[in-house]
Order: sequence, then C-alpha cells, then structure tokens
Amino acid sequence: MIIVPLGVASATPTATRHLASVAVWREGSIFLFDCGENTQMRMLQGGMKRSKIECICLSHFDTDHYSGLIGLLSTLQLQRRDQKLTIVAPKGIKEYVEFNVNFAGIELNYPIDYVEIEEEGFEHERVLDEDEYYIEARPLNHSKFCIGYRFQEKDKPGKVDAEKAQEMGISEDWQYKELKAGNDVELDDGTVVKSYDIVGHPRPGDSFAYITDTRYHPNSVKLGMNTNVLMHEATFSDSLADKAEETGHSTAKDAARVANEAKTKLLVLTHFSARYTNQYVLLREARDDFFPTWVATELRPIFTDPAHEKGIIKPKVYLKEINNSGGNKNKGRSKNKNRGNDKRKKKKRFRKRKSSKSSSRSRSKSSSNSGRSKRKSRSSDSNSRNYNKKNSNNNGGNDNQRKPKHITPRTPFDDFDRF
Repeated sequence: MIIVPLGVASATPTATRHLASVAVWREGSIFLFDCGENTQMRMLQGGMKRSKIECICLSHFDTDHYSGLIGLLSTLQLQRRDQKLTIVAPKGIKEYVEFNVNFAGIELNYPIDYVEIEEEGFEHERVLDEDEYYIEARPLNHSKFCIGYRFQEKDKPGKVDAEKAQEMGISEDWQYKELKAGNDVELDDGTVVKSYDIVGHPRPGDSFAYITDTRYHPNSVKLGMNTNVLMHEATFSDSLADKAEETGHSTAKDAARVANEAKTKLLVLTHFSARYTNQYVLLREARDDFFPTWVATELRPIFTDPAHEKGIIKPKVYLKEINNSGGNKNKGRSKNKNRGNDKRKKKKRFRKRKSSKSSSRSRSKSSSNSGRSKRKSRSSDSNSRNYNKKNSNNNGGNDNQRKPKHITPRTPFDDFDRF
C-alpha cells in the first residue's frame, strides 16, 4: 500500500500547497480520499493514472474537499472509461454530481455507484467491502457533518512451509492453494494433510486512516487503532487551540493525542493553515508527544512495505524553491565556462619581436599608453569617491546597508524539471 499526499492545504491553496486530497495505491488500483481543486493534475505530476481510480471517498461538503470532483469525472468521460466508479460521501452527492453533469451537457459512459451516508443515526459502516479489503467510515466532530475513513486490508494467509509440505506428499499447485485457503487436502493414499500443519499464522493486512476537519473525538481513535499510517489534520498550533475549537479543527497536539491512544505506527500531519509558512513548527509540537511523526509532503510517497514498493510510483514533477541551491546550478556552470575561456585566452601565442628598432618603438608607445591609462585611472578614482560621498550623504552615512534582494515575478511552479 502506497499513500501519496496530493494536497495538504486547508481552506485555500497557497503558492506551494494544494487543496486536500490523498491517493492510496494498492495492487494497481487507486482510492482517493477527498478531491480538492487540482487533484487530477497532481495525480499526473505524481506519476499515477486517473483511469486506475476505483473509489472516491469525500469527508464532507466544505468546498476545498470536493471542488475537483466534477473536473475529474469529466476527464474520465473523455478517456472513454467504461468500468464502474464508486463515490462515497454524505447524502446529497448524487444530486450534486447529476446537476453539474446535466448542466454541462455531459453523458457519462461509465456507471457511478453512489454510497450516500445520512447524518441521522450514523455511527459506523463498512462503505466498501471486497474480498481482500474494506473501507470503514465513522462520523467526526466538525462544524458540519464530516466523515473519517479507514482503509483496511483483510488478513493474508500465512506462509507455506514448502519443505514440510513436500515431506508430507504435497506436490501440486492446487494442493498448495487449498492449504493456503485453510482447507485440508486428502492425498491419493488416503492420508489427510492438515492446513495448520503446513501454513503459518495469518498475516495482518496493512491499514490507513484518514481523519480531517474535526475536533478531538473518540471515533478518530477507533479509526486509527493499530494502523500502519494515520493521516491526521493539524490545522493549527497549540497556541491557537481556542480557534481550533471554534472552527472545528485539530491542533498538532490533538493529532499526537489521537496517535498515542490509537497506538498507530506512524502519524502523518496534513491540512495546514496558510498562516504557517513553515509547517515544521507543527511537526515539532506533535513530536513532543508522539514519535514517529512526519509531515505530509505533496507527491512524496509513503510506503507501508518499502522493500517491495519503492520505485512503483515515481513523481514526474518536483518543485524547487527560487532561492534553493538547486536553482544555482546553471550559474556555476557558466562560471566554469568563463574560466575555461580565460585559460584559452592565456594560451594564445604572441609574435616575437623582430628587431631592436621595432622594440624601441613599441616601448615608447607603451610608455605613452601607460601615462594615459594612469591619468584615466586617477580621474575614475576621483569620480568613484565623489559618487560614494553622495551615496553616503543620501543614506545617512550607513555604509553597511544591505543591498536589495533580486526581485523576480516567477513562482516556484515556473521552475521545475520533467523526467
């Protein structure tokens, strides 16, 4: 299972953060949790195909959590999708999608299975239940009806002891499959091979919890219990705990509290307020109470099994800050080129002096030229002194005043490399 944050901003996007969305990759299928503006573009930049989306789970109807849905559905239509798409959301999502599709005159070629959750009486539900995994939903505590999700792989069969199986007469593939499925196998001579003699204990499946836009709530702990990865919002720092309570959000301390009570393996913070240009302030607060804690970085995958999953998803676009050292690589190259040119110039050969007469003439010319150059240098020095005096008078005598920074209209998005 690979978790890829697509957007980590809360309420409004910034120059370096996009609106809320998380993609979970499992065995070639993609599950989206929230679908903020620009989700499908971030998927492309993250190296994921939109055609692989099987299910979209929306937490609530704040605009920043579903504003990219209609554009994504339209793109899937243009790609001639024909397989079913499941959308899980609070009640009203079907009406919203159908209105926008009809308004735009789009005829979807693929079926949509709507799983609408009503607020009244809702406590817990498996909104999607397949042979190998399920998605669980529980209500949270926001200013409006909000849902948290848990993606859980079902337990996997244990490993087969191949040597012991061969000693007991197991040789065919169907026999191994039956034993792995927990069924006993009868051999030709009538002996029965028990599954528990060959197969080890079942292995627990990986799990991921997505909790956003909520105050502290016991359901957050239930969703995150013993998960591999718990992604929890950290909109505010502890100094703004009152504002978090007022707006129905969590602080970094609240996220750490949930992680401690849920006994998760890894806490990942997301949904940062735009007031925090440095989200590592929130990371520091959370790490005081729980470790390991990470900050969700857009397009940077989080692996539950790094040994086998690394390299499956490779981001195709990465962002670089304008003042980053990476942006000065070309400058270094140009300097090296100039140095090479200087060396070449130094290696130029000059003609030898032919006679004493020509040498005397050249000496006289050089002496006259040197006199002129000295006069010019004296005049330039006097001019530079006068210029410096004027500047010192204008600046009030502050010679140590810093030079203004270079202003560029570009944003970090204009400076990227494609693989």
